[in-house]
Amino acid sequence: MYEFQINQVGNKIRYLDFPGEKTPILFIHGLGCASSYDYPNVVTQSVLSMHRRILVDLIGYGFSDKPDDHDYSIKNHVKNLIRLIEYLEIDRLFLFGHSMGGAVAIDLANSIVDKVAGLIITEGNLDVGGGFYSRKIANQSQDDYKEKGHEKIIRRNKSNNWSLTLKMCAPESIHKNSSDLVEGCEPSWRDILYSLNMKRAFIFGEKSLPDKDEVDLTNNGIQVEIVKGAGHNMAIENPKGLSQAILNCL
Repeated sequence: MYEFQINQVGNKIRYLDFPGEKTPILFIHGLGCASSYDYPNVVTQSVLSMHRRILVDLIGYGFSDKPDDHDYSIKNHVKNLIRLIEYLEIDRLFLFGHSMGGAVAIDLANSIVDKVAGLIITEGNLDVGGGFYSRKIANQSQDDYKEKGHEKIIRRNKSNNWSLTLKMCAPESIHKNSSDLVEGCEPSWRDILYSLNMKRAFIFGEKSLPDKDEVDLTNNGIQVEIVKGAGHNMAIENPKGLSQAILNCL
């Protein structure tokens, strides 16, 4: 695992970097997740082995630092990733973003358009309002979430993989990013996605369908792929199927 210092205070984000000769793919995880946990079984599938694959844990998540006094906003995640890309001296790359990471990836792609070969989103947040858990979290004050809410959600999800990475996250980061997802942005992530002049793809888990966005995305020029036998947590439920879907989008 590698690390990169994002500011003068010394805070660091950490990432895995799998070598490959073809265009790099930067993986951005979802709310309460960690790329270092979710994606190794995806990126080590043989179909992706020719690409350099960078699995980053956002600040406040996974193995990255969790400072108490920090701007955990989606906008700041984007700034940190731009600094990382510059540090790695990457001139051309694909961006992959899951769920909340989809919003981050869309914002990032819009900020570094000339460097992005393509954008791949797996069931990403596109509109204002957030999802089931982000709404429940954002409805609490940050203090209440830190004191009781964070542990409560971990306990409720102890039977699934999400709890393993959620307990590694800073409650402040989870609360701030949940609030960001509920508030959305202007223009929306959907509108930004539709406006980008680059290869764009959206991946659904089969168990998440039907979804009206399958047609809407296709009608707006977005390539749609489906991972068989999986739902929202497709990286865990079918890593081989997800790796093939990603390859189809490159």
